[in-house]
Amino acid sequence: MFRLSVISDEVSQDIRVVASFARRFNLEGVEIRSVWNQGPQNLLSRVDKIKRVLSEYGLRVSAIASPLFKASIDNEREYEEHLSILRRCIELAIKLDTKIIRGFTFWRKGALEDYIDQIIERYQKPLEIIEGEDVILGVENEPSTFVGNGRELAMFLSKINSKRVKAVWDPGNDIFDPSGEIPYPDGYRYVRGWIVHVHVKDGVRVGSCGKPEWTAVGEGEVAYREQFKALMEDGYRGYLSLETHWRPKRKLSEERIIRPGGEEFSYSGEEASEICMRNLIRVLRESTL
Repeated sequence: MFRLSVISDEVSQDIRVVASFARRFNLEGVEIRSVWNQGPQNLLSRVDKIKRVLSEYGLRVSAIASPLFKASIDNEREYEEHLSILRRCIELAIKLDTKIIRGFTFWRKGALEDYIDQIIERYQKPLEIIEGEDVILGVENEPSTFVGNGRELAMFLSKINSKRVKAVWDPGNDIFDPSGEIPYPDGYRYVRGWIVHVHVKDGVRVGSCGKPEWTAVGEGEVAYREQFKALMEDGYRGYLSLETHWRPKRKLSEERIIRPGGEEFSYSGEEASEICMRNLIRVLRESTL
């Protein structure tokens, strides 16, 4: 069966509040994104406190949710900054005893097919950096970046062709795919052999021309019952990590969604994540009936 996790700042900026939430729902892990208003690349000086708190609650770190390559593909300064982010996140992952570091494929400014060779070239230095380290770079489908859906993620992974680069599959993000890919079964068919980590969130496409909106897990358009059954049948035994994004009494701005972190992002996150985690557990139970 799957292990359950939650992304830290979807609950709180206080790691103890996050750990208490995880214990309440009998989760096994916490995915580290922003904590104490600092991104994961800036948490090395406080790693011992994170370890103490998580150990006290019997929790592991499921992944490091780094912002790697949420950057302009043509900006050399940003590129070098993100290589530094990767190095620091590797150090954090090693200290927190996790193998997965999440990354992206640069801000989208055109079709992936027109930029795929440049993206692969930009990934050569990260491949050199992770060589010899016991980590996996998990690339996530994110519509604000060049790789936005399952088809594009499979194209990228086929081109990069590295045992150290795998897929972070996010069916909820696929609802926001401009091309309208259906997360399950269509998007999943492309990535099923590469998945190392799964994010869980949900959304709805509003009207024929409406912009998609986030909603509580299990109340949107992602066919999670079927998706979970397929993951089980395919032998996936990694984490399902809740990435709520939805808030019951407020709407997060698009900028906050694509650059999550900090108190404003986390505000009312615990309430939203409680609703979503209850729904997730219910859907999982129904998936096994």
